[in-house]
Amino acid sequence: MRINKKYKFQYIAIAAILLSVASCKTSKVAEKTANTNVPEQYTTAQDTVNSGKISWKDYFKDSHLQSLIETALKNNQELNITMQEIEISKNEIKARKGEYLPFVGVKAGAAVDKVARYTNIGAMEATTEIKPGKEMPEPLQDYGIGLYANWEIDIWKKLRNAKKAAVNRYLSSVEGKNFMVTNLISEISNSYYELLALDSQLQIVNQNIEIQSNALEVVKLQKEAARVTELAVKKFEAEVLKTKSLQFEIEQKIVETENKINFLVGRFPQHIERNTTAFNDLLPNVVHAGIPSQLLKNRPDIRQAEFELAASKLDVKSARARFYPTIGITAGIGYQAFNPGYLFNPESLLYSLAGDLMAPLINRNAIKASYNTANAKQVQAVINYEETILKGYIEVANQVSKISNLEKSYNLRSKQVEALTTSVSISNELFRSARADYMEVLLTQRDALESKFDLVETKMQQLNAMVNIYRALGGGWE
Repeated sequence: MRINKKYKFQYIAIAAILLSVASCKTSKVAEKTANTNVPEQYTTAQDTVNSGKISWKDYFKDSHLQSLIETALKNNQELNITMQEIEISKNEIKARKGEYLPFVGVKAGAAVDKVARYTNIGAMEATTEIKPGKEMPEPLQDYGIGLYANWEIDIWKKLRNAKKAAVNRYLSSVEGKNFMVTNLISEISNSYYELLALDSQLQIVNQNIEIQSNALEVVKLQKEAARVTELAVKKFEAEVLKTKSLQFEIEQKIVETENKINFLVGRFPQHIERNTTAFNDLLPNVVHAGIPSQLLKNRPDIRQAEFELAASKLDVKSARARFYPTIGITAGIGYQAFNPGYLFNPESLLYSLAGDLMAPLINRNAIKASYNTANAKQVQAVINYEETILKGYIEVANQVSKISNLEKSYNLRSKQVEALTTSVSISNELFRSARADYMEVLLTQRDALESKFDLVETKMQQLNAMVNIYRALGGGWE
């Protein structure tokens, strides 16, 4: 019984529909939408001016610091590794794009074949009557050359969504590099200001050693005059030795901080050129935090999380499409003959064209697992995006508050240093006139030294806060 050609196509269409229906049932997983709502402002004062949009060359005006940052952006090893990650992501786009385009290749081959006499084919050839000169050559040679192609028609956009996901991951890697640039600039700047603070502390220590040494000489003279005992001399001497040991501790910290900067700029240890201006005379920049919604565009880590979220959503679509039927087309054209002389004869031409429809029907657990994994990763990406936004807002809010409080603290510590510096002179005068005990002199000198150290530390914190809020606002990468 012959089937009418019209009904044959109908049967094929019905079979395709049944395959589609059977394969399109997917697990329902609730999609989680990212919450990007942020407070309208950081403090009671709202200002749309944002210091994070300022170029790092304009934000950090110290020429030595600018030179260090510029060198680091060229030589930092970790940053250069990240640049290669971007290249890897870029190549992934090309690979994904190639998957939904037709694959076309060229094929050439040669073979020889001798059939055994006592086999079914050998027996048939031996018993078949063939006219002389028309028999098949033995051994049989085979030569062929041609083109072949295969193409999966991406009707469900499985491959296109995979390519778009690769594009978003490439953009995410670019933002990751930008975030690394921001962090690199802030790390070098903080280390540079720490180095200036250590220089200032070393200078204070040296000045204090001179003051204490002078006081020690006075105590020795008073001991000779029997006005004080050997105990006072030893106390003053111990204080001088303590301060001198502190000098070497600071020098070691200077070496380590210099080498930390050298590592960040990608070079072996060497002296770091730096500003010789009095550290306490450095003034932090006036910072404008802008409004919180600007973080969504300014901070590279937030943008990175956003692109990762977009990629994960496309992964879900691509994974869902694996439940649907796939349509493939294969084709080939070329020449084939048992004699090279006949290879390009028109009668040696051959071609083929075929299409197939395939759909998962039974044992789809692997596909379901991949789909559920893609959904879980998408939820994970949503949570990570929200967490990154929250983290960015809190960092800025903390630094805004810190800048304000450090300014007040610095003003009070400045007055404390001024008072204690005056008290050192007073205590020395009183001690010379025997109106103050030597312990009062020692304690006053110690308090003055500590207060000067605290003042330098507060100044460094002010400068670090200026750097950290610039990083928190997403500055430096543009």
